[in-house]
Amino acid sequence: MKGKKDRYYALATELIELVGGEENIDKVIHCVTRLRFYLKDNTIPDKDKIENLNGVMGVVESGGQYQIIVGEAVDEIYKKVISQLSVSDEEISEEQSILHPTENLSLFGKVKYWVNQLIGIITGAVVPVISILAASGIIKSFLAVLTTSNLITEKSNMYLIVNAMADAVFYFLPIMIGFNAAKRMNGNPILTAVVGGIIIHPTILEAASSELNILSIGSINFPFIEYTYSIFPMIIAAWIVKRSENWLKKWVPIYFQSLFNPIVVIFLAAGTTLLITGPVVSWISLGLANGLESLLNLNSSIFGFIIGGLYQILVIFGLHWGIIPLYVNDFANLGYSYLSAIVSIPAVAQGGAALAVAVKSKKIKIKELGYAGAISAFCSITEPAIYGVNLRFRRPFITASIASAVGGFLIGFFNVNMWNIVGSIIGLPSFIDPQHGITFNFWYAVIITVITLMLSFVLTYVWGYNNKMQMQEERQRPKKA
Repeated sequence: MKGKKDRYYALATELIELVGGEENIDKVIHCVTRLRFYLKDNTIPDKDKIENLNGVMGVVESGGQYQIIVGEAVDEIYKKVISQLSVSDEEISEEQSILHPTENLSLFGKVKYWVNQLIGIITGAVVPVISILAASGIIKSFLAVLTTSNLITEKSNMYLIVNAMADAVFYFLPIMIGFNAAKRMNGNPILTAVVGGIIIHPTILEAASSELNILSIGSINFPFIEYTYSIFPMIIAAWIVKRSENWLKKWVPIYFQSLFNPIVVIFLAAGTTLLITGPVVSWISLGLANGLESLLNLNSSIFGFIIGGLYQILVIFGLHWGIIPLYVNDFANLGYSYLSAIVSIPAVAQGGAALAVAVKSKKIKIKELGYAGAISAFCSITEPAIYGVNLRFRRPFITASIASAVGGFLIGFFNVNMWNIVGSIIGLPSFIDPQHGITFNFWYAVIITVITLMLSFVLTYVWGYNNKMQMQEERQRPKKA
């Protein structure tokens, strides 16, 4: 264990150096497999040397982030990176804020910059809770099986406790999203979380369920909205908290700030969210969810074929995080997501291709990489399979994409639905209807998963890989001059 920790520390040291040193780093966050650097100058990093480091699978520049793919050890490596920076991830000063001035950029440059910032804020708010949402979703699925099979009843103590475990992350999602968004914007996470607590307070939810209005001005009504499961209203709230608090710090005497500023910010942010931005963003979110559902219903087979075939290409460029908020929004507004059902299939295909390489290869190292990548992909994390095996031989990635497109087509053709966020083989319980239990929807998902896995495996075994093929040069540490 000590050897691994020392290796992670050494890798972190080299990464900091190769991205331009601490003076070039604004902020560092991470997702499931990637370190995400926000750099002052993205032209400084030495991409070739970074990609050749032992432990680095690839480098992607997307969404204003310099993303370094390091696999499932990302959390440990992230901690080693943070430990070597004088400014922690929670103590970024206003001068180091990600919201850089854009005076020297063209109009297109400014639009691109702010779009990247918005995507970065959304992903920064959502990514930290993805794994928790997935775990809670699996718990909800198993709970549905237990109740529909009459093993437990909805009035039993076990149901009440387990349901609370499964529902907590969804119920309190606005608080967590607000906290993460505020951290991402270098705002006040605690104060933003308080605003999240206000909008999901039981009295507010009771008023929303009773379809009451906060106030009415002529024919214009300002209704109470139910904000549990919601994402986007709290991202706007985090921005309001940040801006209003910064403004107050400039004008309010310092000896009044500790008490006066929170009062004003709470009234301003919570009031604006409840009266204006919350309802508007909720309606837009619901419209987006319904619009996406209508698009899928228009020709779900073709849509599934395209998304299924191209999704892992988006993963390569780190653009898949732009899709994740869309289907999380589906779950928040509709309670299910056809889009999530489609994008769960590509992980199965990538795992099948990596498994075929492992089975067919006569080289121990490739077998190890293939089996590890397959297991990871079947658990819904595809980067080890993609970067460790499939892309390095190229053909396995192509065969996996073909199988994924077929799987996506079948998902769309049979209108397979999904009620929780986790996908791939480990996520099959997500296809269980929480109201009706195991239905044809679940069995369609199982059959399509098996077809996708078998197709990917066979195509890769027959055409995608042979023992004469040469893997891209294995990544090694750069030699010291």
